[in-house]
Amino acid sequence: MRASEESVHGLLKHAHTARLSPIVFLEKLVDIEVRERDARNLASRTRAATLGRFKLMGEFDWSHPRSINRDLVEQVLGLDFITASPPGNVLLRGPAGVGKTTIAQNIGLAALQAGFSVRFSTLPAALADLLRQESLPAIERRLRRYTNPNLLILDELGYVPCDQRAADLFFNIISRRHQTRSVVITTNLPFKQWGSVFPDAACLGALVDRFAEHCHVLDIDAESYRRRSAETKGPKRGSTRAKR
Repeated sequence: MRASEESVHGLLKHAHTARLSPIVFLEKLVDIEVRERDARNLASRTRAATLGRFKLMGEFDWSHPRSINRDLVEQVLGLDFITASPPGNVLLRGPAGVGKTTIAQNIGLAALQAGFSVRFSTLPAALADLLRQESLPAIERRLRRYTNPNLLILDELGYVPCDQRAADLFFNIISRRHQTRSVVITTNLPFKQWGSVFPDAACLGALVDRFAEHCHVLDIDAESYRRRSAETKGPKRGSTRAKR
């Protein structure tokens, strides 16, 4: 048993006051242990997921986007794509600052709460992490960070160009997860423009085919939340505007 001392002390006090039978006491002690074990497990998986800080979907402004499929958002938040056979993928697509990352992080949170392992990273950071490894065995070990979790979330495909070696590593991740584990990608580019990120990648066609085979595509058309917020707040105190 690993129930905390505080929890056990509280249960002993309650057992004395309520005159619990030994069997009932043991049942309640087991319940405490299960709850605390689950909480520790969730905390451990949450640290490993590296989701970062983000707004919950309850704070999402559904009235802001000009176009968004709310039913599809709620469907993927239900995680059916993870439990499907074979597991599916999700592509969140739209301009910068429209909530793609927030939705992806909330999918990750829902998966953690459902008991799945999750890994979140920007795509450039993940590929840089792999490229820093100094040997093939080291790369192979580090690849497990991105191939083993039930759900992998790769943010920001489209902003940083990648060379052939990085493209090959990205293909390796997608290929190993194909038909076995789900991937969520956020991007500002349609599939046909991914070549601008991987200009020399011979594997790009196969990569897109594997990722897109069982993929929910969610397009978001909206003005940038960040830009709108900055314009709403106006200039900072002490700043000046040029006269028209």
